[in-house]
Amino acid sequence: MSNYTGEAAGLLTSLFFAINSVFITKAGQQVGAVVSNRTRVAFALVYLVMLNLIFYQQPLAFQADAKRWAWLSLSGLVGLALGDAFLFQCYLSIGPRLGNLLLSLSPVIATLEAWTFLHEGLRAGQVLGIVLALAGIVWVVLERSNGREPVPHHVTWGIIFGILSAICQATGLVFSRQGLYDHFPPIQANAIRMLAAAIALWAIALIQGQVGQTVGSLRAHPNAFKFLIAAGLIGPVLGVSLSLLAVQNAEVGVASTLTSLTPVFMLPISALVFKEQLKWQAIAGTMLAMVGVALLFLI
Repeated sequence: MSNYTGEAAGLLTSLFFAINSVFITKAGQQVGAVVSNRTRVAFALVYLVMLNLIFYQQPLAFQADAKRWAWLSLSGLVGLALGDAFLFQCYLSIGPRLGNLLLSLSPVIATLEAWTFLHEGLRAGQVLGIVLALAGIVWVVLERSNGREPVPHHVTWGIIFGILSAICQATGLVFSRQGLYDHFPPIQANAIRMLAAAIALWAIALIQGQVGQTVGSLRAHPNAFKFLIAAGLIGPVLGVSLSLLAVQNAEVGVASTLTSLTPVFMLPISALVFKEQLKWQAIAGTMLAMVGVALLFLI
């Protein structure tokens, strides 16, 4: 393999997550955030079961102990079922560019949670990174209204959904770390997380009598169905797998930074796909936030 395999995998991870957010947004515009979330999770679970059969000759990690299943299932419930529900609604309210930027708060929140609950150290460079990341995000958010008009109601809710998603994703990450002890295979861990999320989302749909409505929505919008098939593969399978490849073949700080560049990729994608006119404040604020996130891992 090339000496830059890890770095290339990290960049591809960010690109794939950016593309995934476009597919989710396109699907959500047709069938809604809730249907998109439960459908994407179902497809992702199928893909992960297939990967487990290929690499480990069993669909799920049945050999794992109850403690590991509990932590990883809790991670799936919080990070995938709840966190992605907030994220998809955020995409529909304010678009994937700002949604992914708000999601970049996740490593900031995870760092603070690890410091608070796991008693991990917090270095001066990380504090600086947190300040810069928050400053960049606030700058981009304030740029939406330019200070001249009240922030529209849907934008306010979109920002709230984005922050809630970041909190859920960070908390899910902390829970995952509790279940990944003794070098447990990440693909098997991801399948357990996805199974818990799928069971929760489809159980809620069954209780609310929305299974038939979900199937009907997908039949009525075949393009949304295609977007979700792709999203289930690109994000939770290829994106996550590439992020693991990045960590294995590059320094952790470099890999973590490169896999967090989705908001940067979203700048040209938003301009090309969603015809969004980007102001210099939005670009500068995004770059500042990414510098802050990089400092969390590199210093």
